Amino acid sequence: MNEKIIKLQHKIEKKLDEYRYEHTLGVMYTAAALAMRHEVDLDEALLAGLLHDCAKCYPDEKKFELCEKYDVELTDVERQNTALIHAKLGAVLAREKYDVESDAVCRAIATHTTGAPAMDKLQQIVFIADYIEPHRDRAGRLNEIRYAAFEDLDKACRMILTDTLTYLSDSPKMVDPMTKETYDYYISD
Repeated sequence: MNEKIIKLQHKIEKKLDEYRYEHTLGVMYTAAALAMRHEVDLDEALLAGLLHDCAKCYPDEKKFELCEKYDVELTDVERQNTALIHAKLGAVLAREKYDVESDAVCRAIATHTTGAPAMDKLQQIVFIADYIEPHRDRAGRLNEIRYAAFEDLDKACRMILTDTLTYLSDSPKMVDPMTKETYDYYISD
């Protein structure tokens, strides 16, 4: 692991609660394993995994304030379901606060909650790693999805999106249109 990532790890630890930090480490190391398997830049996977939730623990008021400051456009669904805001905001903070220069890393952070049609491999890896990291234990097909992730990124994305939309159909929260667009893209693939 390079020195920049080690320094950022110490910064992030101070910004997240204990549960979120443990989850972040799980995502970072899972993203690294997937990157090695699928021949994606290891440092970019580590960095995106480490910073994917860097905006997660801000209070909602602070998230809205930072979105306004950095001109982050929010959808109506994001305004109503504020748990979704941290992805777009995290991508901006990665660049502005943590000096990330890689567009690929920022894209992966921005799309890790909803996915996006035609994700590149790094985006898929962070999207998947967030779902399958070792601390996750509630998804019904988790073991199958973990196996698929190391075999076929598209298949793992399809499985996650299918399960996510099934879960959200029983939930009072609104489904982000991007999740549905992403699902439609990967199902037709």
